[in-house]
Amino acid sequence: MNVLLIGSGGREHALAWKIASSPGFTKLLTIPGNPGTGRYGRNVPFPLTDYPALIDLAQQEKIDLLVVGPDNPLADGIVDAFQAAGIPAFGPTAAAARIESSKSFAKEIMAATGVPTAQSHVFASAEEAAAFARESGKAWVVKADGLALGKGVIVAETVDETLAAIAKLSAIPAGHHLLLEERLYGREVSVQALCDGERLWPLPPARDHKRLEEGDRGPNTGGMGVIAPVDEVTPALLDEIVNRCMQPVVNELAARGTPFRGLLYAGIILTADGPKVLEFNARFGDPEAQTVLPLLEGDFLGALYACATGHMQPNLLRRRKGYAVCVILCAAGYPDRPRKGDLIRGVEALDEDQVLVFHAGTTLGPNGLCTAGGRVLGVTGLGSTLRQARERAYAAADQIRFEGKHFRRDIGQE
Repeated sequence: MNVLLIGSGGREHALAWKIASSPGFTKLLTIPGNPGTGRYGRNVPFPLTDYPALIDLAQQEKIDLLVVGPDNPLADGIVDAFQAAGIPAFGPTAAAARIESSKSFAKEIMAATGVPTAQSHVFASAEEAAAFARESGKAWVVKADGLALGKGVIVAETVDETLAAIAKLSAIPAGHHLLLEERLYGREVSVQALCDGERLWPLPPARDHKRLEEGDRGPNTGGMGVIAPVDEVTPALLDEIVNRCMQPVVNELAARGTPFRGLLYAGIILTADGPKVLEFNARFGDPEAQTVLPLLEGDFLGALYACATGHMQPNLLRRRKGYAVCVILCAAGYPDRPRKGDLIRGVEALDEDQVLVFHAGTTLGPNGLCTAGGRVLGVTGLGSTLRQARERAYAAADQIRFEGKHFRRDIGQE
C-alpha cells in the first residue's frame, strides 16, 4: 500500500515508523517530513495549501491512503478534497474536525449528548468576557475557541489573572471567540481511539505533562512528556470513558451527516464525580503518539485503512504488555524563542530495542543533525515496568547532546 503522510513533527515520525512496519506497506511519501520520516520513505517539500496539485501528486504516485498528522490541514478540508478525488483518508472531514477546531462547537455537541464536561460560557469579544469575569468575582479557565498549537488554554488562579488571560488569548488568531470555563480538579488522562464513523477502538490510555517546568509549573507547552498506559485507568474506567464521553459524540456527528473517521482524542480529567471531558482533538496527540504507538502490535496500516473506508477491524491490532515513557528534549529558548542550528550528537549510538528516538524539530545541516524547532526530539523508553521505561528514557536523554538542551526530569514520577 502506498501512503501519503502529512506533517513534520515527532508524531509524524512515529506514524511513519509504525506504518512502515505493517505487512501491506509498500511506499511512503511525507509532506514535508523531517530527517526521521525520511528513513522510511521520501520527504517531499510541497505547499499544503494547493490541494489540486497535492492530489495530482498523489495520483501520479498511486497513493492508496492519505494519513493526516496535524490539526490545521484537517480543519482546512484536506480530507474533503482527497475524498472527492476518490482517495481514502485517515482523518475527519472539516465538518467533523470542528470537534477540535472549535471549542464552542465541541461544547454544543457535548451538551446535546449529555457528555460530562465543565460548565462554560462563550463570548464573541474580549470586552464581554472581561465584563463577565469581573461580575462573577472568581477565576476561570480561559480558552481560545480555535486552533492554537496546544497553547490556547490558560488556567487562571485569580480574577486579575483571568483578565490577563482574556487579553492575551484574544490577541491571537484562534481567540476570535473565547470560552470561560469552570476549573475542574483531578488527574488528567488522554484517551485516543481509532474510529470508522460508528465504532471506537481505544488505544492504551496516556498521561501528558503540558507544563514547561518540573512539578507542573510554568507555561503550557505542546507537551513535555507522556507515560502510557496509566494504571489508574482500569479496563472498567476506560470502558466508562469511551461509552459516556466519546461514543455519544461519534453518534451525534454521524446523525448530523458528518461521521468522524480517524483518531478521536479525548482529554479527560478524573474528578470526584467521575471522568469529564476537558477537550477533544481530531488527530493523534503529540507526544502521545510517540508513547502509545510503540505499545501496539499488528497491522497498523491495515487498521488505518479500515477506519478510513468505514470498516474497522479491531482484530488487526493488539496491545503489547509493558510501559512506555516519552521525554521531550527542547531547544534553548523554548517555548517563547527556540534557537535553531545547534548540532545534535549521540542519537546514532542508542539501542532501538529499548529506546526509540523520534525527530521533531530537526534538520540535516552541512555538519550533521541540527536543531530546527522548539521540541527537538522525543526519547521513548520501553520497559516491563513504568520505572524501567523511565530509567531507559532518561539514560538515553542524557546521552544526546546539543547546546541549550533542556527537559523535565519528572515525567511519570508520582
